Amino acid sequence: MSRDFRTGPLSQSMTLGKRWNAMRILRPYLYLLPCVGLLGLFIYWPIVYSAWLSIHQTNILNGRSRYVGFDNYLELFGSDQFHHSLWVTFLLMLVSVPPRLILALALAHLLRESHAFARLLRGVYFLPYVTSSVAISVIWSWMFNTDIGFINLTLGAIGIGKVPWLQDVNLALVAVGIVAIWKQLGYDTLLFIAGLNAIPDDYYEAARIDRAGRWRRFRDITFPLVAPTTLFLLVVSVIDSFQIFTLVNVITRGGPANGTDVLMNFLYYLSFTLFDISTGSALAVLLFLGLVAITLAKLAFARDKVNYDLS
Repeated sequence: MSRDFRTGPLSQSMTLGKRWNAMRILRPYLYLLPCVGLLGLFIYWPIVYSAWLSIHQTNILNGRSRYVGFDNYLELFGSDQFHHSLWVTFLLMLVSVPPRLILALALAHLLRESHAFARLLRGVYFLPYVTSSVAISVIWSWMFNTDIGFINLTLGAIGIGKVPWLQDVNLALVAVGIVAIWKQLGYDTLLFIAGLNAIPDDYYEAARIDRAGRWRRFRDITFPLVAPTTLFLLVVSVIDSFQIFTLVNVITRGGPANGTDVLMNFLYYLSFTLFDISTGSALAVLLFLGLVAITLAKLAFARDKVNYDLS
């Protein structure tokens, strides 16, 4: 005959202890649940739903959908307008990303000091980054106006004729690139300042003792140690170039002659002008996968090629 040696109070104590341990383990996840729920609702679910739409042909009038596999992707790859928009986006990236990083690094060198005037200028340069893109686009549309724009009035005052910034195919893309640089410059500059201030002064002191000039100090000390920041900003800048929409839509509306018709503008045209949400979703999925690939390539390159010290 078996005996149960467990007493009532001891058994209850063990049960309460297990419940307490379970609550202690689950409590952090309960705190995270609202945030995870919002992310799932506004980020992850739209991605999944876009992927579902991209392999179906959906009629927005009656809501009916039929499975078509990769037909929407094949239609997209066969579209001349898609190839054109991809090329324009690539050109905009070339126009805006290199100058943006070079100017930001130069400004970071000038504004890295801690005196009051430098701090004031940091705030001034950062202000466009937190300003509404629509407001910025409206202001720059006026500034680029051929007849009454501030830029052409200034050029006319020094004897230069009117420049058709928004009427010329090539100049319109340059104009959008200038606005994109101006808006993001403050953000890049602050990150470069943080990267520069993280470099120990001992390295520069040792280089001065060895009579290294400014260029050599930049080449052998500054540039290698600020490489992680540079790589991060490069990836962010490329992603920004592929996601640009508001500036183009307000300043040029994709013109003239589709000269600034970037991928996001084409996506908007497909989804909200033609109401072809299936092909538009296919383009959105391709953009998402492309940006994920860029991010993964950055992580792989940073792990193998970027050094975080001079040793």
